[in-house]
Amino acid sequence: MEKELDISMVRFDGNGLVPAIVQEENGQVLMLAYMNEESLKKTMETGYTWFFSRKRRKLWQKGETSGNVQKVRQISYDCDGDALLVRVHQTGVACHTGSYTCFSGRELLKDAEKGVAVVPPAKHMELEEVLNDLYQVIQDRRINPVEGSYTNYLFEKGQDKILKKVGEEAVETVIASKNNSRSEVLYEMGDLWYHCLVLLAYHNILPEELFDELMSRRKGKNYHKFTGKTGVRPDM
Repeated sequence: MEKELDISMVRFDGNGLVPAIVQEENGQVLMLAYMNEESLKKTMETGYTWFFSRKRRKLWQKGETSGNVQKVRQISYDCDGDALLVRVHQTGVACHTGSYTCFSGRELLKDAEKGVAVVPPAKHMELEEVLNDLYQVIQDRRINPVEGSYTNYLFEKGQDKILKKVGEEAVETVIASKNNSRSEVLYEMGDLWYHCLVLLAYHNILPEELFDELMSRRKGKNYHKFTGKTGVRPDM
């Protein structure tokens, strides 16, 4: 006998729906959709997101036609139980327009007549946020080519070109270091990190996965994975 799923803490509205905010593992908001009781249970049973289309009045699975499925990592409900937060691993893009998220490039600009304003961006951004933002721009260029874009040029030329640039920038970083030039090191390493992010995007590897790999080294794990040595490496 299958175990009954308990969703009694979720408060559906008068139409039997609850809004579901879908969030990537790295924290980026991907989309907003609606679930009814059946689609929520189906999501919990299958491990992939299912929603209810208010327009078509039917259930639908994210990625059922495009292949851009969402593997569920966690489902949370808010303090009132009338909204869900679904953390997922996104395959491909989340938006039907081809953008990585449904919120890409759609900002409300300051407009005195309409009284709409945006909060000024903070002057300081965490390194993880900067890398994630740059990575999303790179992925967006890959999916939505822009004429004259250097990033698009790299993807058009393919893997060999990207690898060549990573190698070239690594050599130039070494030379900058040998020259003991702080400004050169910063400039060349900026180029190197950018091309490394392009390479990650080529393989559809998220920066989050690289962070996890680095943290595993910080904790002394995976020492023998590539070295062949036994034992656990001490913390860095």
